This record gives sequence, C-alpha cells and structure tokens, in this order.
Amino acid sequence: MKSKFFRLATSGFAVVGTAVGLNFLNAVSSVELLSLNQFGQNTHRVSAQEEAEDDVNVRVYKAASPAVVSIDAGKGTGSGSIISPDGLVLTNAHVVAGSETVKVTLADGRSFDADVVAFGDAGLDLAAIKIRGQNNLPTLRLASPNAAQVGQRAFAIGNPFGQFQGTFTTGIVSRIDRDRGLLQTDAAINPGNSGGPLLNSQGDIVGVNSAIFSPGERSGNIGIGFAISIDRVQPFLVAVREGRASRVAQQSPMLGGGQRAEKITLNSSIQGKLDRASGTLSSDNSYYNAYTFEGRAGQSIVVEMSSSDLDSYLILLSSDGTDIAQDDDSGGGSNSKLEVALPADGTYTILANSYGSGQTGSYSLRIAANSGSQSPSTRPNTQPQPNSPQPNSPQPNSPRQGSAQEGRALLQQQGNLGPGAPVLESDGSFYREHTFQGNAGQTITVSLESSDFDTYLMVLDSNEQLLGQNDDVSTSNTNSSLTLTLPATGTYRVIANTFDNTGNGQYTLVVR
Repeated sequence: MKSKFFRLATSGFAVVGTAVGLNFLNAVSSVELLSLNQFGQNTHRVSAQEEAEDDVNVRVYKAASPAVVSIDAGKGTGSGSIISPDGLVLTNAHVVAGSETVKVTLADGRSFDADVVAFGDAGLDLAAIKIRGQNNLPTLRLASPNAAQVGQRAFAIGNPFGQFQGTFTTGIVSRIDRDRGLLQTDAAINPGNSGGPLLNSQGDIVGVNSAIFSPGERSGNIGIGFAISIDRVQPFLVAVREGRASRVAQQSPMLGGGQRAEKITLNSSIQGKLDRASGTLSSDNSYYNAYTFEGRAGQSIVVEMSSSDLDSYLILLSSDGTDIAQDDDSGGGSNSKLEVALPADGTYTILANSYGSGQTGSYSLRIAANSGSQSPSTRPNTQPQPNSPQPNSPQPNSPRQGSAQEGRALLQQQGNLGPGAPVLESDGSFYREHTFQGNAGQTITVSLESSDFDTYLMVLDSNEQLLGQNDDVSTSNTNSSLTLTLPATGTYRVIANTFDNTGNGQYTLVVR
C-alpha cells in the first residue's frame, strides 16, 4: 500500500476515500485496565502550574463549547463555529460542498436546519452557513490577525468520527506556514473535526481545523494537524457579510466570487449575457454565468454554447466542485460543446464562460440528454513511454493548452497502465510518470480518471518531495483528485497509479 496519506479531517466525507469506522466497545475492551492496587498509595501531588493549566482548559472549554456545532451534510459530518447571534456558522468548504441545506446540532442538543450561503475563493477551504430563525445563539470571537505564535497553547473542539460531539483536545501551535495561511498543531484532530475551531488561551478562534496528516492507511491523528489561519478567515468573512463571497463550492481555485447559480433542467435552452454583473474566474479574469441541474449516474448529456459576440467556453463541475470537462471550440467556429456521461447522481454546475479575459456579450446555452452519445470513458489506447516527460500537446477537441491564464489546462494526457508499465516496489502496482511546469504560489487541480481501475494519484516536486496524494474522489467514485499550491517554480512530477496490483487499463490525467 502507499506510504502516506493526507486526509481531510471530515468523517465519512468523499475526499477521504475510505470510510472511517470506530468500534468503541472493542477499543475499550482492548485497553489493559490498571487496578487501584497497582498504584498503591503514591498519589500524585498536583503542582500549582498544573492547577493553573487545568483552570485554563476548563475555562476555555466552558466558554467556547456552547458555540461549537456538529454539521450533518448527508454525505458526511463535520464541525463549525457560530460567530454571530443570528446563526452565521464558519466551517470548511469540503464539509458542505454539494449541499444547499445541512443539519446543525448545538452542544445543548438542539438541532436546526441551515442554508449554505458562501464558499471561499481560489481554493480556500472555507464556507459559511446560516442557521434559520435564530437571533440569540452563543458565539465565538475571532482572534486578531497574526495572533498565533509557535509554541503557544492551542485547543480544538469538534465532533470526531461524527460520533463524539464536544470533544476537547489540547496542544500547541507547532508551526506556522504564512505563505499558505496554515497553522500546524499537535492538538488531536480526527476525521469529523473539519470546520471546528482552533482556539487560543482566551477562547478566541485562531484557525479553522481542516486537515490531518496520517501515514499508511491510518485515518486518525498522529500529532500533525492543520488549521486555516485567522489571517485567511477574516477576509473571507468580510466578503460573506458584504455579499461578495462565492456561492459555488470550489475544490479547485478556479471560481471567483459573487455569482449565484441559476437552476435549469435538461432539454432546455437559455439566453444569457456575460458582463460585469457575471462571476469572474480568478485564473484569467474571464466572466462566467453558473447554471445547476440534477443528473444521474451514467446519464449522457450534451451542452452547447454559441455566441456571435464572444469566444464561448464551457466548464462542467460535479457537486463537490471537481472539474469534469471543459471545451473551447468543439461546437464549430468559436462555439463550444460538451458531450459527457455523468459519473454520479447529484447536482452539476455548468459555467458559461468566455475564452478571453473581459469578453462580454450575449450567448445561447442548450443542455439536453443524449442517449446516443459516446461516454467519455471510452478512451483511445495511447500509451506514454515510462519515465519520460509528457509534452503539453493538445488532445483532439480539448481546450487550448498553455498556461493557466491562456488555456487553463497545464497538462492533459491519456494513457494505459498494464504489462510493460513501471511497477511500484511497495505493492506491485502499475504507474506512469508525467511532468508539467508550475510557478511558485500557483494553485492547481490534478485529476486522474479511469473506468477500468481504481486510480491512485501522487504529485512530487523537483526534489522528490511528496506534495500530496489521493485515492478516491468520493466513496462512490474511484477517480482521484488533488488541489495543491505549488511551493516553487519548476518541474513537477505526477504519478498516475493503480490502487493495488490488480488494477490495469486506460486513464485520463488533467492538470489545471
């Protein structure tokens, strides 16, 4: 099996890839209990320092825990912090992505329906939800910018594994990554803690717990957890309160803010206009309008966008924000067209977009079910040579390649894993290597898709350091996806891999 995992700290959520289970009774029965006689009469004398630490722990928990909530989004659970008396709740985007409403449970046992109202831009894993019909809820304060310091005490409250609401853990701030806006902590954070607060000794929020680092197949905490720093949280909340925050979930950093999606149905046509009232893609400052529709697994659809005013561009996103398909000119001339077999039941988003920055004008958009079209999972049998760099050459009917500013796709490659491909020594699984050029601070999304095998995806930098890896996009989807911020300008390696030594077949790899 693979050596390491980065796992989002959310219980049962799709991106974790493997369901997290906990047999509490078995865990308790495996603990060797110590009898009172084993301790004898050597009672421990509590020092003044320990008493003071206990007092701080109790004080922080009593003050903060009433405002920490459990969030049930249907596909998984997470945590959140109430930050206004009328029920504005701060959490992670990956907790609530794909949901319009969620169930929120307070520490006192009360449950409320809440609406998902905003998401972070440029891949920022933050979201805001609004509890309905409340005006006197307990709240948490936000710490001032740059309040966190390495070595200071840190406290986490959340709902680990979706079963233990109100769990309180303590530690310190172990490291601060100011470039990425992350706090590292050794306070125990487990699946289900996503979206919960990381607090200081005053009970103020210094970060939003987001991810954990686990080696091997373990899903629990080993003392390395990550929280989004308050420095990134506060601008997001300002955008929420001013109505500028995105309404669309973004697994990738592609979407800019401020544009609510319009619900449409299959077999319909829409007349639209791109202008300054539209949303803006942060990757190239082009305008877009968003439309959502309900689709079924395996359903084949055709989306067409035509315009005499602008060079049309189409983007299709899944319910969790994963980029499924893009097209520039397949509709003839400067018109665009997508033919896609939907991978799962759920809500899909179409972005009616322009190829160039700032292009405005009217367009027609048509979406229809197409039972006769070919599934995109039927791929040509191209096989890249092992261990050789793959050029960024365009594939037929794919978006124009180049920089993210120009064509959005840094790499688009189809290949085959099987006899003749390199083999990982650790588990005997087939793999291929691909490379792309990236810039420091650039945020990318890498996706690996196959209908033939369970995919596994790894990204390494030029120093052979593992930047990230992923197994399953969701519990029902064995494709893989990673969103990363590149640490330096240079060449990066992508490993297209099978999850185990039984996997083989064709795949598509895209870096955007």
